[in-house]
Amino acid sequence: MNLLLFNLATDADDPILSFTTLWINRLAPHYDHIDVITMRAGRLAVAENVTVFSIGKEKGYGETRRALEFYRLLFGRLRQRRYAACFAHMMPLFAVMGAPLLRLYRLPITLWYTHRSRHWTARLGMKVSRRVVTAAPDSFPFQTPKLRVIGHGIDTDFFSPASLPHAPLHGEGEPPPKDIVHVARLMPIKHQATLLRAIGDIPEASAVFVGDVPPEKDASYRAELEQMGRDLGISDRVIFAGDQPPEGVRDCYRRAAAAVNLSPPGLFDKAALEPMAVGIPTIVSNAAFESVLGQDAALLRVASPDNHAALAERLRQLLALTDQQRAAIGSRLRANVVAGHSFDALIPRLVSVLKTGEPVPNGQTDETSR
Repeated sequence: MNLLLFNLATDADDPILSFTTLWINRLAPHYDHIDVITMRAGRLAVAENVTVFSIGKEKGYGETRRALEFYRLLFGRLRQRRYAACFAHMMPLFAVMGAPLLRLYRLPITLWYTHRSRHWTARLGMKVSRRVVTAAPDSFPFQTPKLRVIGHGIDTDFFSPASLPHAPLHGEGEPPPKDIVHVARLMPIKHQATLLRAIGDIPEASAVFVGDVPPEKDASYRAELEQMGRDLGISDRVIFAGDQPPEGVRDCYRRAAAAVNLSPPGLFDKAALEPMAVGIPTIVSNAAFESVLGQDAALLRVASPDNHAALAERLRQLLALTDQQRAAIGSRLRANVVAGHSFDALIPRLVSVLKTGEPVPNGQTDETSR
């Protein structure tokens, strides 16, 4: 039982995509060997039965050379090893490129895709795949009977409550302002400006933005947010922490009184599930999270990611609670994330889809796993 896996980036130190190494390592016990063909590679920290092959983006290879490397590697792997399945993790492009060869070897493709973008690679990737797996009903942009919803994969052992309280990043004042953390790339679609305006109405709160402008985007957006903070007179209560390693992200969650995620419908963002796993009350705007919010949905959801007044009101209600009351909310959120979106919940469903085409029911394990 061997698995061929297509991956976007395999780098344990990547500030955004380091989690893909966790996926690979959690899949490794279910297979004799996993061969990974990745767009780019960095520091490799994979299980002993995993081999990683990069097509060379990290070496500066252009598109033509990367395409040739992909086919050289794929053809070589298919000649040397028999596979039970191909898993295209966030890589519809590789699924499309590899489909003709994989069809010759009768190797079924399962595509993971969680984004609202209707890119042509996603549409064609869907067509060439036996199954498409995604995290939530609205996180795949096309209607297809191939779709299977299996939840996200959050490392709930790592993203867990602190054993001791962490001091907030803003330590000045009596009492110091309570940190409201927002983890996302700095992009207008993430609505950081809405949180800034809300913080302007809540003098007892500070905003901590974790993440930076993606390299391919206009860096002026961060400057616009910084200027907005000055214009609102809150720059002393705003921190731009930039990209952080996973430990830094987790520590920011652990310091926070609350988290905010304003990703729109279609972006079932794992950066909203991570603070919940840490036990932090998290306000969201995407209705797809309501099943995770459970009995606290009325308090933790705003209808629009642009409505800073509604967000400010939700934050005021949260901050008016005692530490114990907020901890009780966080405990309920963590339990829901563990049940529906932890690796322990996801991996049996995914392995079952890879092997049979169908996920195992909730609460069961894949009995065919090694």
